[in-house]
Amino acid sequence: MIKTQVVELRPNKIMQRELERLCNYRRYCWNLALATWQDMYEAWTLDKDNNPSPNEHRVWDELVNNKADWQFALSARCLQLAVKDLANAWKNFFDKTQPDWGKPHFKSKKAPRQGFKTDRAKIINGKLRLDKPRGIKSWFDIPAYEALKMEEVKIASIFRERGHYYAALSYEEEAGLKAKTGKKTAIDVNVGHFNYTEGKINVLPAKLQKLYKRIKHYQRVLSKKRRVNGKSASQSNNYLQVRTKLQRDYRKAANIQNDLLQKFTTEHVNNYDQIVIEDLNVKQMMMTHVASKGMQRSLFGKFRQVLTYKCEWYGKELILADKTYPSTQRCANCGYVKTGADKITLQGNKKHGTKHNEYICYECGYSNDRDDNAVLNLLASTK
Repeated sequence: MIKTQVVELRPNKIMQRELERLCNYRRYCWNLALATWQDMYEAWTLDKDNNPSPNEHRVWDELVNNKADWQFALSARCLQLAVKDLANAWKNFFDKTQPDWGKPHFKSKKAPRQGFKTDRAKIINGKLRLDKPRGIKSWFDIPAYEALKMEEVKIASIFRERGHYYAALSYEEEAGLKAKTGKKTAIDVNVGHFNYTEGKINVLPAKLQKLYKRIKHYQRVLSKKRRVNGKSASQSNNYLQVRTKLQRDYRKAANIQNDLLQKFTTEHVNNYDQIVIEDLNVKQMMMTHVASKGMQRSLFGKFRQVLTYKCEWYGKELILADKTYPSTQRCANCGYVKTGADKITLQGNKKHGTKHNEYICYECGYSNDRDDNAVLNLLASTK
């Protein structure tokens, strides 16, 4: 199986300069390849007999044949992998099974994240060694802030954020199946917390809420500076300092959420053989604008993605309950399903005067927490 380790790098000043050059060159190659692809496509639509349709090899040949002299001092893999990624982006854009995939667009040098890829990186004495371009005399291996788990790297993705350099290193590792426990569980995802058979986990803890308050404050400060000073606002040192703080807090929030999801999913894969979750259409739910920000911060989609690949790695079964399964409205005791005016909504039930977080069956009198009742219904759906 393919795993990826993300580490922060500690490059010296010489390698920082070289990494910056490679990030800029990757962006240049992508934009030039995209412009060439679009020109080829326009020519093909006007005269299909004399002009071939664009593809990865034709675009790559065009760029290589028209290389400038300064490009030979940089890694050739940046160009080839940029064209390859662009071809995959167009393929995904036209794939009807991936309707959410957007059209490839030009990269901006003002984007907060810049990076490049190479498939010739090596691990030498615990340090990352990138392929050395021609004509470069000073070249150093790059240490990381944590130990690298692999001996060979398949693809190294280097990127820069907030002035720091990171590496996403993909490597191959033999899959070790987890021991069978004979137990199963269900997970009901909610805004701010996930419920399961043994309890619940808070995915928006207090420290994360504090970070989001700071993010909101920094966003307002930047917005005010842009409103008052216009385009020249981004050139001031104060603006850059606030933007750096904003990017730092975004990174902290992402790290906290990723840590929570990784530990939670690993615990369930270790302890259970069958895991039941709902097959939610997250994009459609967020388009209703009802608690959409909370859903986005609760990472419904990423939770399912992480749980899916971990179950595949370790031989556990992930069961998706149907989208139309009424886990919230069904009684876990007698099976009665609430309909019409009896349904539970985000505001509770006005007809019967019940709260949004409690379930009371109008047939058998069974009462329970709404989310715990949904967990029991998800478990019952597998029988």
